[in-house]
Amino acid sequence: MYSFEYHRPNTLSGALAELGKSEAKPLAGGQTLLPTMKQRLASPSALVELRGVPELAGIAREGDALVIGATTRHIDVHQSPVVKEAIPALAALAGGIGDPHVRNRGTIGGSLANNDPAADYPAAALALGATIVTSKRELKADDFFTGLFETALEPGEIIVKVRFPIPQKAAYVKFPNPASRYALVGVFVAKTAGGVRVAVTGAGQNGVFRADAFEKALSANFAASALDGHSVSADELNSDIHADADYRAHLISVMAKRAVAAAG
Repeated sequence: MYSFEYHRPNTLSGALAELGKSEAKPLAGGQTLLPTMKQRLASPSALVELRGVPELAGIAREGDALVIGATTRHIDVHQSPVVKEAIPALAALAGGIGDPHVRNRGTIGGSLANNDPAADYPAAALALGATIVTSKRELKADDFFTGLFETALEPGEIIVKVRFPIPQKAAYVKFPNPASRYALVGVFVAKTAGGVRVAVTGAGQNGVFRADAFEKALSANFAASALDGHSVSADELNSDIHADADYRAHLISVMAKRAVAAAG
């Protein structure tokens, strides 16, 4: 690593002030930032530790929504009775992220801000129609994810909390890479009063995306059999050493049917 300054503010305003300085980066769980620094792929002038900021932590049910603070760890989401009652699928998703080390260090805000194309939380946020509350504004998940490792976050802007509408039914099923536990394909299905939303991670060339044809079919009939004859085109899917585009297209259909069965 290169040398850098380390700051640990205890207020949101203090954190934002430090992040407003040149080349400072926020540090939550550090599961992506620290490895890239060790490889000298990133060299921020300062790290601003966010875990001591109380405004960024916590889990609460607020009316018809589940609100989770940005620095809440995956293990806390997985084990939370509030999450298990409100959105069991989200608790289960968090329990399948990485390994115990990752789950005990990584945070929901860090995962969403990093927007890894094979990460699990982006699928949950998109399928559930979550609202990403930042230090400057509120963004719908449909507008938040903009491409591979890219989001609508501006320099100095950080995620404060995530607001998930509570669905009628939901489930997440993924086909994990056996080494990394990242999703070769992951499908999150959510049935809401406004219809069905289906989000796919691990497969798209531009990252997480919604499967429109699946949504229409399931809105008419929320059953795995409703997806018979429907598929996602392989033209805009990833091909790599782990799986080619055609295989991923097949997995999307299989994982979607399994998610519907698990939700129903």
